[in-house]
Amino acid sequence: MVLRGERCVLRRWRAKDIGSLVQHANNINVSRYLRDRFPYPYTRKDARAFLASATGAGSDDTKLAIDVDGEAVGGIGVIIGTDVERFSAEIGYWLGEPFWGRGIASEAVALFSVDVFERLNLLRLFAVAAAANVGSARVLEKAGYQQEGVMRSAAVKFGQANDQLLFARINPGWRGPG
Repeated sequence: MVLRGERCVLRRWRAKDIGSLVQHANNINVSRYLRDRFPYPYTRKDARAFLASATGAGSDDTKLAIDVDGEAVGGIGVIIGTDVERFSAEIGYWLGEPFWGRGIASEAVALFSVDVFERLNLLRLFAVAAAANVGSARVLEKAGYQQEGVMRSAAVKFGQANDQLLFARINPGWRGPG
């Protein structure tokens, strides 16, 4: 699976991405607004565990690398809902700090959203961004997401309560269950 944009390529993770993964993920500014399952510091051990899950038997195309000039500089993925939320998924992404402000994340989110809508027949994608993370909110808006609300004190990161913004994008081409 490869999705090509003007600024980046979305592709499967590879075992040889370990060096670039650690280089770009081991950054407090990257980790600051991500879930705790994205550790800081981000070690080679963390990278090996992640890559084993993303490249091993049973892995699928719900977690992809964001590649710029042949190097994995970030990641994007979805977690698909269950039961009555089985046509909905949470999208998440991160990008190495040297690549911020270039439109790469917005392009990656837009490309991936269109792909998973079609490939997985999803009705709705949603994302939560820390209210203080203005850059991520802008990424989502540029990728066609709309802010649906503010979740007050919804997350605790580094011991601090944080508001989160809820964004969503609806698939106009949803084919319904079946």
